[in-house]
Amino acid sequence: MRFPSSSVQLVAFALTAPLVASFSLLPLSPSSGVAGAVRSLPEPLTVGGVPSAPVMARRMVATNAEAEAVAAAEAEAEMGQKRKKTKEERLKAASKGLQVHCVGLSIHHAAVEVREKLAIPEADWNTASQQICSDGRVEEAAVLSTCNRFEIYYAATDARQAAARITEYLAERSDLPVSTLRKNLFMLSGDDAVWHLMRVAGGLDSLVVGEGQILSQVRQCHLHSIEEDGCGGKVLSRLLNGAVAAGKRVRSETAISKGSVSISSAAVELSEMKCGDDLSLPFSEARLAAIGAGKMTRLLITHLASRGLERITIVNRSMARPMELAEQFPDVDIEIKLTDDLYDVIGRSDIVYTATSCEDYIVSEALLEENGLAGGRPLMLVDISVPRNVGEDCKNVPSVAAYNVDDLKAVVARNTAMRQKEMIEAETLLREEAAAFIGWRESLAAVPAINRLREKAETHRQAELKKCTRKLSQNENFSEKELEAVERLSRGIVNKLLHGPMSHLRRSDSVDGRQAAVRELSDMFQLGEESTGRNGRGRRR
Repeated sequence: MRFPSSSVQLVAFALTAPLVASFSLLPLSPSSGVAGAVRSLPEPLTVGGVPSAPVMARRMVATNAEAEAVAAAEAEAEMGQKRKKTKEERLKAASKGLQVHCVGLSIHHAAVEVREKLAIPEADWNTASQQICSDGRVEEAAVLSTCNRFEIYYAATDARQAAARITEYLAERSDLPVSTLRKNLFMLSGDDAVWHLMRVAGGLDSLVVGEGQILSQVRQCHLHSIEEDGCGGKVLSRLLNGAVAAGKRVRSETAISKGSVSISSAAVELSEMKCGDDLSLPFSEARLAAIGAGKMTRLLITHLASRGLERITIVNRSMARPMELAEQFPDVDIEIKLTDDLYDVIGRSDIVYTATSCEDYIVSEALLEENGLAGGRPLMLVDISVPRNVGEDCKNVPSVAAYNVDDLKAVVARNTAMRQKEMIEAETLLREEAAAFIGWRESLAAVPAINRLREKAETHRQAELKKCTRKLSQNENFSEKELEAVERLSRGIVNKLLHGPMSHLRRSDSVDGRQAAVRELSDMFQLGEESTGRNGRGRRR
């Protein structure tokens, strides 16, 4: 058969005929016939009471494979690292039906005494995620630990096994009995977990409604999850990224973030509100000190400066950060002291704010008595750290008023009442963002069918193109450019034919509708297993 150079269109039919033929229902299985029957014959297990050669060979292969697997597992354990999944592996895991879950505790559900036992520094978030995912029961995980909450977002195919793993990890880390943990923990799954994260990022679940710091912390959670040693995966990283976008949208399209909207600002309001009763002097006359020079202290000075602050003493382990703060606030007289002078500074201050990353108490009843500060003039301690920097026993010291983050609720209640209208508007926006993620997540169920359809179409295209180009190359009238045109033509026709079925899979509104569409296309294009059909029935031979 000859192919004139002007008849490229005729080639298209030959290239796409196998794909069009796939619309026919249930053709003969390629695995049927004599070859299939021969392959199905059982091998003898023994010969004269001794295992046959094929059986022995399989046992040796299995033994070697097991030894190699054990060696690989030991090597991985020694490295202490979890192998980073490839893009294909993450996509496959995401399409297996991973469901999103959230386990945690916050200022709304647990006292600070419990929260501080689970608090994890940001530098260790990925290490904790790796430990959670180490045995395979949890596919993806990300940790969010702040002064007001400790939450683990994770994705898994088996919710019960994953929850058991999370509980084990929390019990090990906190050294608390499971019964105590369960009284303080909340557990959310599916759409509820998605909605919770959206509210967290939007600032609606914060102690101070609309605070901006939590959005920055969720953003860091997302960035850590997609790092080389992160365990975010396709589903969780998409969820966290969507939550960050939702939080930004809420703050830009509503007035939720106006006013006193951070823990630091609430601490300033609390100390101002309590100053008259606890210290018997106006807040403007109080001598102030801050222990620590991190982000919380910077926000603290920002809000104090807005109230006319002129002078404050900062105590820190080193000089670098306090000097940076002094440069940022040139209108505030900042005195810098090292930790050796801590109790000298406390002794000459009226209000002391503590905001360090230290995991032990730096102020306690015993230390106050040891330094001669018990029973003297009035002193207010405002601790905004988790874990706490000020011991609970400081409340037993005469003339000392000690507050922690749980005591900020009076200030919060006043601010929340002022933001009711903005909260309703923010929830409307957050529901839109949550619905967008849920729709995307449900669409993953169609990914395997789409991939199989593409692979089958490409296999047919390549096979037919190879036959055609072999014949066309014998025609001297055909140039390389014309052969490339045939290649592009075949690819374009296949893509156009596949566009309709794949769009139909993605457009299904409900989970049931999408599953039905997957079944229909799988049967129509023979995308299932070669040996068995749907519902376990063998295909025609």
